[in-house]
Amino acid sequence: MKTVLITGANKGIGFETARQLSQLNYYVYLGSRDQEKGLEAFRQLKELGLNNIETIVIDVADIKSVREARAELEVKIGSLDILINNAGIAGDQPQNLAAVSIENLRRIFDTNFFGAVQTTQEFLPLLKKSGQGAIINVSSETGSLVVHTAADRNSNRAKYHAYGSSKTALNAFTVMLANELYDTGISVNSVTPGYTATDLNQFQGAKTAEQGALPIVKLATQSQPRVTAKFFKDVGEAGW
Repeated sequence: MKTVLITGANKGIGFETARQLSQLNYYVYLGSRDQEKGLEAFRQLKELGLNNIETIVIDVADIKSVREARAELEVKIGSLDILINNAGIAGDQPQNLAAVSIENLRRIFDTNFFGAVQTTQEFLPLLKKSGQGAIINVSSETGSLVVHTAADRNSNRAKYHAYGSSKTALNAFTVMLANELYDTGISVNSVTPGYTATDLNQFQGAKTAEQGALPIVKLATQSQPRVTAKFFKDVGEAGW
């Protein structure tokens, strides 16, 4: 049974990803920065008859918490097959980059970018022991430079400029890390759930959380060592 750690898995897309992978017979570690919220998510999944799940406290923006989570997992498993860097925050509005506060921008990057980087670094030794480990970074079209340089630059989602820039940085991390790890058997890819209704956007998205989780689950279940440094969406590849 393959093992999966999902950060930010107590709600929204992370929770749905955990549910779907658990139903596909993956052993899922539900990462949550709040222990009680993680336990509540665990109880909900147990009520669905899913037993191949555990909770783990991890605040990706806190390196001490990340290291404690890694140490806890090392005791339980010899290797980790898949790391899904899903935890993220939208930040406060407005986010026009000409005036956004540095405090707001830094807080967004601390979770969405630096949090993913330090979580990946800490769990990389366990992923290397898998033989064919996979790192999946949950990104967004708002981080796509292709989208932002397209003819229509004034979509409703364009207001998330600070959030989007953190996802652009995450995509760059995906490509560069994939190149570094190319000969290790570990794949590194980004994936966008699409515009999904979660508390991240005040439930304004067009997709349900269940639908948003589908491309993540698809990538997780079809990961291959040589399919790496790519950006996926629900149908095919997304533009960087």
